[in-house]
Amino acid sequence: MATRLVQINMKAQDDAALGRFWAEALGWGIDSEGPGVTNLEPVGFTYPDPTAVCVDIIARHEPKTAKNRVHLDLASTSLAHQAELVARLTALGATPADVGQGDVPWTVLADPEGNEFCVLEPRPLYEGTGPIAAVVVDCADPRAMAAFWGEAMDWTVHEVADDHARLRSAAEVGPYLEFVRTPDAKSGWNRVHLDIAPYRGDDLAAEADRLRGLGATDPDFDQSEISWTVLADPEGSEFCLLTPR
Repeated sequence: MATRLVQINMKAQDDAALGRFWAEALGWGIDSEGPGVTNLEPVGFTYPDPTAVCVDIIARHEPKTAKNRVHLDLASTSLAHQAELVARLTALGATPADVGQGDVPWTVLADPEGNEFCVLEPRPLYEGTGPIAAVVVDCADPRAMAAFWGEAMDWTVHEVADDHARLRSAAEVGPYLEFVRTPDAKSGWNRVHLDIAPYRGDDLAAEADRLRGLGATDPDFDQSEISWTVLADPEGSEFCLLTPR
């Protein structure tokens, strides 16, 4: 058994408005499976597919109060493209954000609801990833996160160091999943989190038990009315285990 990263889940006070921003930002299509849910994926995409990590935006009335522990890094193909992308995103409603990055070659922005993201300078590593270069997760111990997620998913661990770790799909396509060491402690539920899914024909309960055996834990809330399973990684960051796809 194994899982793979299929989407990120982002909470929003206005899911439709934030969905329009991110659809324009990524050049993706926009859909909805019901009230309070906005789904984003590439045009013509057949879900799930490792060429892209999709975005689900879910309505929640609670405002954002702290820096997100999960964010997107957007790819650029040249310095001119990076500057054009920053200008276009700013025109769509993004604003400059200071997360203590200092003098760096990438640009940190926040979307219209304050969710941080980065527009990277061109890097050969991210050629061919699509508009999302990486899904980035703050953590205390990148080595431990790489060990857990490398077993939790069938993604390949590409690089592990004390301050960062990097994984990518087994098919070597789509964005990277990166863990970056930060001094910030987790506070409250994550407003942005990872959604993973087993493969079609696998057993959801058995996969949840396997992940618990790797170090995942069960957050303390009632899950009786949902069809998926909410777990937390060894550092307490929540993620959803969706029904097999």
